[in-house]
Amino acid sequence: MNANIDKMKYLRLLGEQYPTVEALCTEITRLSAQLSLPKGTEHFMSDIHGEYEAFCHIMNNCSGAIREKVHLWLGDQLTSLQADDLCTLIYYPDAIIRQQHRKNATTPAWYRSQVEHMVYLARMLSSKYTRDKVRRAMPENWAFLLDELMHYQNEEKVDLTEQEDNRRLYHDAILDALIATSSGDGLIKALAALIKNLAVDRLHVVGDIFDRGPRADSIMDILMRHHSVDIEWGNHDILWMGAAAGSECCIAGVLRNSLAYGNMDILERGYGIPLRELTLFAEKTYPALAPDRAMVQAVNVMMFKLEGQLIQRNPEFQMEDRLLLHKIQRDQGQIEIDGQTWPIRDMPLPTVDPDDAYALTPEEKGVIAALRHAFTHSMRLREHVAFLYQRGWMYRCFNGNLLFHGCVPLNADGTFLQKTLHGVPLSGKALMDYADQVARRAFYTGEQAALDFMWYLWCGTDSPVCGRQIKTFARVFIPDERAWQEPRNPYYEWYKSEEKCVEILAEFGLDQAESRIINGHTPIRVTHGESPLKAGGRLVVIDGGFCRAYQKTTGIAGYTLIANSHGMRLMSHQPFTSLRDAQETGRDIHSQSFEFTTYPRRKYVKDTDHGKLLAERRDDLLLLLQACRSGVITL
Repeated sequence: MNANIDKMKYLRLLGEQYPTVEALCTEITRLSAQLSLPKGTEHFMSDIHGEYEAFCHIMNNCSGAIREKVHLWLGDQLTSLQADDLCTLIYYPDAIIRQQHRKNATTPAWYRSQVEHMVYLARMLSSKYTRDKVRRAMPENWAFLLDELMHYQNEEKVDLTEQEDNRRLYHDAILDALIATSSGDGLIKALAALIKNLAVDRLHVVGDIFDRGPRADSIMDILMRHHSVDIEWGNHDILWMGAAAGSECCIAGVLRNSLAYGNMDILERGYGIPLRELTLFAEKTYPALAPDRAMVQAVNVMMFKLEGQLIQRNPEFQMEDRLLLHKIQRDQGQIEIDGQTWPIRDMPLPTVDPDDAYALTPEEKGVIAALRHAFTHSMRLREHVAFLYQRGWMYRCFNGNLLFHGCVPLNADGTFLQKTLHGVPLSGKALMDYADQVARRAFYTGEQAALDFMWYLWCGTDSPVCGRQIKTFARVFIPDERAWQEPRNPYYEWYKSEEKCVEILAEFGLDQAESRIINGHTPIRVTHGESPLKAGGRLVVIDGGFCRAYQKTTGIAGYTLIANSHGMRLMSHQPFTSLRDAQETGRDIHSQSFEFTTYPRRKYVKDTDHGKLLAERRDDLLLLLQACRSGVITL
């Protein structure tokens, strides 16, 4: 009885949105028609690591999808060179238009040709979407004209009816007026933006936007302007999120990574974080070292101290094996780890008290306090990190696929690893959900336990975004590279098993035959014959090497993934030169595409997560319509 009352109350509230039965029928019709459209294209990328220029190009060419469409739909009208030039214009309209002006090549004929081809591409790409959605994808100031140009259909007919001829004249008059008023540049830029918006319906970034490369801040600016994006946090993102929230350990980790990759500009120029106090302290404390080495040494020592304090106050993290600073035998130049003795580098440690190795000196406390204030009060960093929280998750189930950056921690026997946190045993999906919740508390409440947990997520062996035993201390102090080996969670062996991947998918409520795990984090060593497809195609790793530092090892410059209404394709990319080279020569990233799964039948909007919500709303509206026609509810 109560359920019926609640249902009627809901239907009456729903009915307030529709003033008439005709309006209600129109909405039911709109939703039903939308469900019959092909699903939009999803674009997956991972482990961008601050490589702004390569990221921009992959975004602009939509992992090669635009080039494919140009050659497919315009191949009989354009030479190969003309098709390449059109692609470059779509990718970089500002730069190419400037080039054309310098060459005095912006003739009316050039504008007309480019606009006609771009309008045709936009029209073809728009066939998957409702007219309303296409209109919303248009740059606002150009929406009316673009809509008019895209819905002229008969320009290639020779024998036109009077009505068709009127439409052609109208279409030509728009172009003539735009060219005459020097508005052709703006129209081409608007068309390029529209084509890129239509080519990809949804962008998924499967973690690690930050660190290593120089321009993660600029990448974040682009993502914040994207029309539809979600982010699955990577361990490097978590590190920056923790730093912005005020975790001193995470701040030290960000500084160390930035110093290690010669990437301090992102801190000082990108986020306005001053380093003068750190620089002066390092030069004063380590006068025998070059200034850059002094900064590295100062940050390393403070980081190991802060980490030691954190580990000691969080025994549930079970990371006591990382407490190594106090084990250094300075007089003998060695350290004993797990029963094995290693020679250590001769490094100055004037601030390390042998009797209290993890205590910060007053000067170190002052430096850390100043840095914490700078990180937490950087408006641009806070804006970027807030966006990571708004559009990001530890994992995401989307259209039947499971997306996460690192791993679902497993035991050696393949069972889900159980981690007890705050007295609660957690594993599998529950562990991921808990990590997501605590990560949000760190930013929004600043509580110390949550801040500590951000550091654990960054580098904990059992952390779902890390999944390996980080050996930063060994890399700093021990020259023997055998001590640097970083054991990984058993997940990275078990993810080769189709049965195990199916079990993981089921843990997250995904049991469709076409469900897959989309994973990042671990570079694919193509030169060693490694494949990004695991477990019979049930798992796809799309970290192929955006980061330049990895490309000698991986042999390529990244994998991306395209999922459209017909199936899923992996795109492997060769190293990118530069944006300037791409703009001046038209040189594209050489990409190879291979389709690894074709759906038994084409997928439509009704098959997507969004489609299920639309279908649910349509069904509710049908109930409302029935109630209206039976007189139970009046609009």
